[in-house]
Amino acid sequence: MLESFLSEVTTTTTTTLTIQEAVICTAVSIALGFIISMVYMACSKKYSKNYVITLVILPVLVQVVIMMVNGNLGTGVAILGAFSLVRFRSIPGSSKEIGVIFFAMAIGLATGMGFLAFAALITLVISLVLVLLNKLNYGGSKEIHKNLKIVIPENLDFNSLFDDIMEKYTLECSLDRVKTTNMGSMFELSYDVILKQNINEKKMIDEIRCRNGNLMVACGRMETTVEEL
Repeated sequence: MLESFLSEVTTTTTTTLTIQEAVICTAVSIALGFIISMVYMACSKKYSKNYVITLVILPVLVQVVIMMVNGNLGTGVAILGAFSLVRFRSIPGSSKEIGVIFFAMAIGLATGMGFLAFAALITLVISLVLVLLNKLNYGGSKEIHKNLKIVIPENLDFNSLFDDIMEKYTLECSLDRVKTTNMGSMFELSYDVILKQNINEKKMIDEIRCRNGNLMVACGRMETTVEEL
């Protein structure tokens, strides 16, 4: 059975903790934090240095809090009051980033209670699951979503100007935004499109250029806001 590594010797108010136990738990927390950060980097195309460093130290911080609170109601209430005074301000992250934070916190909780073998086992299992799901592209869309921007002169009617071209090269197409540019002498059309498989994007762009007077045409990935925790 998976048992706690920490000693069970207690007094009336506190649980005793030896230096050796604290050092071993801290070392395990750091090691597992490194594993979590490396798995996250392997499964993510974009990440920030600050975020992966936070993943390394987060299990240790949670472990320290749990060790200080364990067996002492007064300390637990004091820490709760101290944390209630702190307002955490950060940019909301993606669901994956939030999930990995909870992953690191759960490991810190386990090591703080002394369940080192259990923490290592859970780290291994969840890491393997994350890597496997990432390799299999589980939940990933096979359709090619792109943002298509077209500039046209102001004298052209854009409502049905490119309908035949869109029908030829796209599965779905929606005009998301129209704005004036170049001192109001031109319109910039922004389309959200799903391209058909194995189409020639150059031919599509060439046909659009013939229709818009060889003005700017841009076709790229959907715009996403890169946020950092």
